[in-house]
Amino acid sequence: MELNINGIRQEVDIEADTPLLWALRDTLGMTGTKYGCGVAQCGACTVLVDGQPTRSCVTTVDTVVGTQITTIEAITDDPVGRKVVEAWVVNQVPQCGYCQSGQVMAATALLKETPQPTDDGIAAAMVNLCRCGTYNAIAAAVRDAAQA
Repeated sequence: MELNINGIRQEVDIEADTPLLWALRDTLGMTGTKYGCGVAQCGACTVLVDGQPTRSCVTTVDTVVGTQITTIEAITDDPVGRKVVEAWVVNQVPQCGYCQSGQVMAATALLKETPQPTDDGIAAAMVNLCRCGTYNAIAAAVRDAAQA
């Protein structure tokens, strides 16, 4: 199967029902996308598929053939993604950092769709779980990225 990941066509020889997460991590060596819960609840595995935040742990490879997949490895190639990452650093968001790639992907998708989100809009869009509880720093970073 051929996948378009970060603007590069990648040929992968795997079963069609393989979760995208494992194609990225195990087959292509792109380990920035994390495994968290395996049931699409935590969001650590979030990538963008045609610009939409997508839980890659439950998204099979056959369903994303013909789409544009963006992972954390290329998020700073996008101007909005770069602003999000810069705001993450300035606001010192990560503690353990495990969920941060998924959080950054979700924030980038939000700001591309809604460049000036309200606090309620941020809360509604940023549904990934953070075990360290950095939600206030995450919201501040999203607001700062929106202003940049």
